Amino acid sequence: MEPNRPFIVTGQPGTKYYCACAKSRNRHWCDGSHKGSSLHPCKVEIEVEKSVAICNCALSANMPFCDGAHRSLG
Repeated sequence: MEPNRPFIVTGQPGTKYYCACAKSRNRHWCDGSHKGSSLHPCKVEIEVEKSVAICNCALSANMPFCDGAHRSLG
């Protein structure tokens, strides 16, 4: 996936952990690959099923969600 486009998922209710290190083999979901670094996954509580845009450029001020910051990449 291109870094200038968010990753769209259907968020199911519950606690979700999104990858913050970009090393996860589970594409955007934390798999523990950050261990040994100073990074930690983004914990999100989803109350109702909904479509969410996950940041793919790491520039969002609202991580792990896309805020349109990827537009600055050109």
